[in-house]
Amino acid sequence: MVDAVVAAQWLERLQDTLEPYPGAYLALMVSVLLVAAGLANWITKRILLRGLRRLLSRLPGAETGRGSHLMRVIARLSNVVPSQVIAAGIKVVPDLPPSLVAFIVGACQAWAVLTVALAVSHALDAANDLYERRPDARDKPIKGYLQVAKIVIFVIAGLSIVATLAGVDLRYLVTGLGAATAVLMLIFQDTILSLVASVQISGDGRVRIGDWIEMPSQNADGDVIDIALHTVTVQNWDKTITTIPTKKLVTESFKNWRGMQESGGRRIKRSIFLDQHSVRFLDAPALDRLERFGLLDDYLAGKRVELQQWNAQIAQAHPEEVNARRMTNLGTFRAYVERYLRSYPGIHQDMTLLVRQMAPTPQGLPLEIYCFTASTAWAQYEATQSDVFDHLLAILPEFGLRVFQESSDAMLMAMRGEPVSA
Repeated sequence: MVDAVVAAQWLERLQDTLEPYPGAYLALMVSVLLVAAGLANWITKRILLRGLRRLLSRLPGAETGRGSHLMRVIARLSNVVPSQVIAAGIKVVPDLPPSLVAFIVGACQAWAVLTVALAVSHALDAANDLYERRPDARDKPIKGYLQVAKIVIFVIAGLSIVATLAGVDLRYLVTGLGAATAVLMLIFQDTILSLVASVQISGDGRVRIGDWIEMPSQNADGDVIDIALHTVTVQNWDKTITTIPTKKLVTESFKNWRGMQESGGRRIKRSIFLDQHSVRFLDAPALDRLERFGLLDDYLAGKRVELQQWNAQIAQAHPEEVNARRMTNLGTFRAYVERYLRSYPGIHQDMTLLVRQMAPTPQGLPLEIYCFTASTAWAQYEATQSDVFDHLLAILPEFGLRVFQESSDAMLMAMRGEPVSA
């Protein structure tokens, strides 16, 4: 109490001394206030925060980044200190208009509100960073919810700043905005729709970070690298980035390859188009040649027994050979392909495996191979698929079959002896 009286007397003597110089005392007090604010900022940033940083570095969990996240939030909050020094000191500066003092105090309070809102926003970012380190974070992302929380925080902060600067009660301002609800809903229509979509996506897990999705309507084909409130970011296989509005993943169709990756096998569904003119019955010499294939031992033996029994019954009434059942090179090739796939280590043996003949087309007779590789990795999948078809195309002549392939005029011109230009 005595110190306050002494300080007041000292200020009065200083004001009397500077009275012959108009505005000198006011300029001196404002300068002292600014210096005090700067000193408070320096003490807070250079001393308190540095000491707090050293203390947090010694706490458990600092190596995981928790201490650094906390420090960034505190550093943001420390910006409030100089503004509050100015707000408290400006009231004792003499000869200032009351309206100017009220404006400066209001501006300092608005700055404090904005700073706190930014600190809370940063704290939410830190919470999301820590959450994403959990093993199950990719299945249940919370980034969209945190972004909604940020919007709410900044809306409240904005209303509080407007109310402070305008000198009105925040409750009256909120009540007045209630009449503009329809307008606000129109403004935040995309945000509301995105929020609903984010809830649905997080609830049913249709899209997760790391999923391979394909959405031709949005030119997206790659891995999901981020799920936010308004957009889902996809890194395409050509390393370009595509952003998809979150609501599009609810209203439009897309393909998620996660099921394939989790199943452990990736489908091969490709056909070899055969020349139908090369399909024929197998005679005895052809069967003898095919007995060299170890994969066909059980098939040929079983088929011979089956056909002998069938033909023995038919021969009694119709002894002509045309009535007998015989093996074909195409049927034997189908059996070979199936057995080859069953023995190939790169093919998943516990998933569907079919070798089927499709309906003939003008481009030939499709023999479709339908199976799954044992690896879902793209490079390994392509290598396995290519290796299988390399072998099948090369082994076809052993069965007397030909691949259908449209030819250019070059072959015909060469056969006629006509020159073929390069």
